Amino acid sequence: MRVRSWLSLFVGAVAAVSAAGRVAPAAVVTKDVKYAAGGAEYVGFLAYDDATAGKRPGVLVAPEWVGVNDYAKGRAKQLAGMGYVAFVFDPYGGGKTAADTKQAAEWSTAVKNDRPELRKRVAAAFDTLKKQPQTDPAKTAAIGYCFGGTSVLELARSGADVLGVVSFHGGLSTPMPAKAGELKAKVLACHGADDAFVPPAEVAKFEQEMRDAKADWQLVAYGNSVHSFTNPGADGKTVPGAMYNEAADKRSWAAMKDFFGELFK
Repeated sequence: MRVRSWLSLFVGAVAAVSAAGRVAPAAVVTKDVKYAAGGAEYVGFLAYDDATAGKRPGVLVAPEWVGVNDYAKGRAKQLAGMGYVAFVFDPYGGGKTAADTKQAAEWSTAVKNDRPELRKRVAAAFDTLKKQPQTDPAKTAAIGYCFGGTSVLELARSGADVLGVVSFHGGLSTPMPAKAGELKAKVLACHGADDAFVPPAEVAKFEQEMRDAKADWQLVAYGNSVHSFTNPGADGKTVPGAMYNEAADKRSWAAMKDFFGELFK
């Protein structure tokens, strides 16, 4: 009886110590955040872990050509679960999303054809991220998918005070190339090696741009991968030439995490 009683007390004490040291489970909070750019109202999507105290690195998420959709929000939640403050950039205003690929093409083309306007919009979203009470404004990054990849590269080219940007299967060309001494951010471009939307000539021009700008840059090309390789919804039918590749998705996300480890240390 004495032995059993002693064991019960010992086990109970160990359990109590274990419970006291246990980390509270993640509680990801999400909400829409309104902000202004050029007199127009935009609605971004904020995600962060409410169980974490204090300020932490912030990551801007620039969505595909559709706008602030569930895919972009899902990536923001992933980042929040990893300990970051994530904010999805609203490229079109009002938090709206395109009804179909035709509308998405029209909207994204109009913005891409006006790079100063695109830079103004993405900069406004980036400033909104930095102003969130959970964000450490000295530790920020931006990631983007397809059209969003183009967007975060333009943020970097503009000379924004962002530590680094990651483009996932984004367009790499620009009419406003980066200039030496102005590009402060480190750059990671995750590219589908067989992406017909971003052909080898465009890739080569981007590489030369980065060299001329004396940037700290990386370009990783994933074999057997085309456009939209990170999006499970890309089936090659809705948009021919855009298809998910699980291996490239996982590898590029791992590359991003390593990149963030370098940026935020």
